[in-house]
Amino acid sequence: MVLLLKPLQAGPLTLANRLVMPPMATSKAGPGGKVSQAILDHYAEKSQGGYISLIIVEHSFIKSEGKAGENQLSVADDSTIEGLRKLAEVIHRNGSKGVMQINHAGSAAAEEIIGTETVGPSAVSNPRKGGIPRALRRQEIADIVKSFADAARRVKRSGFDGVEIHAAHGYLLNQFFSPLTNKRSDEYGGEVNNRIRIHLEVIEAIRAAAGKDFPILIRLGVSDFTPGGTTVEDSQTAAKEFEKAGVDILDISGGFSGFSVPGLNGQGYFAPLAKAIKHVVSIPVLLTGGITDALAAEKLLAEGKADLVGVGRAVLKDSKWARHAVESLAGI
Repeated sequence: MVLLLKPLQAGPLTLANRLVMPPMATSKAGPGGKVSQAILDHYAEKSQGGYISLIIVEHSFIKSEGKAGENQLSVADDSTIEGLRKLAEVIHRNGSKGVMQINHAGSAAAEEIIGTETVGPSAVSNPRKGGIPRALRRQEIADIVKSFADAARRVKRSGFDGVEIHAAHGYLLNQFFSPLTNKRSDEYGGEVNNRIRIHLEVIEAIRAAAGKDFPILIRLGVSDFTPGGTTVEDSQTAAKEFEKAGVDILDISGGFSGFSVPGLNGQGYFAPLAKAIKHVVSIPVLLTGGITDALAAEKLLAEGKADLVGVGRAVLKDSKWARHAVESLAGI
């Protein structure tokens, strides 16, 4: 059987095939981060026909201080639920499953957008954005953990099939994970298990808020691709702890490097990272990165590089890409 078309069970989440649309910011949200008609139309078009088994909706802010940009979706209060419910319904009506990615930008936020000072694990410059944030106090960390849990509860109430924690691309959880930005001397800094303490607290809090049968994904910035930054070995340690904590799918990407790394190209350029993580866990691993060809996606699965394949820019460019991919592989 063609692997890309084979169903997959990830904890309580059943997927019809291995094709995923990863989260990609549209900046189409309405005032206050509410779901707009433009957002509904976008996801209706991309999920048309249900050829993509899983749609991961773009990162949405859990607190106003964690907003990453203008016109970003919000999951920061209960007033967002009505619109989010419509979004989940649009995706489901087309036959796909829907997961929402939730995020706090930390020091990657801009003061002119959030209206207050930026925060981070330590008062050190953000390698991607510049600027020096204020170091978070313990109680503020606890408040952020609660905000992640509250956001996940809203995602569940809205009818989505799961939630993805954003811990990549230089945002707050990545800032805690990376030695480049985490210089703390308390229980949240130092060795790897301390730097992922907040991640584990977020996972535990989401489990308590949304229930043991609500799927949790985490997008992990496996490497910063920078001297002194997060390494693949760090991420192997983290991945094993996330699996123990009950994460259902690991979504592999870059750290402070973002989703595009100079010198890495070709179909599935994050494959070495995904393979390294897959080697140490038994839960499904999602690979993204420059995949534009269905046969290339099939080859990555056949070579054991990952269990799921995320196709982003190709689907963004051509909404019929998934249909053509599925139909071409079905004929093999």
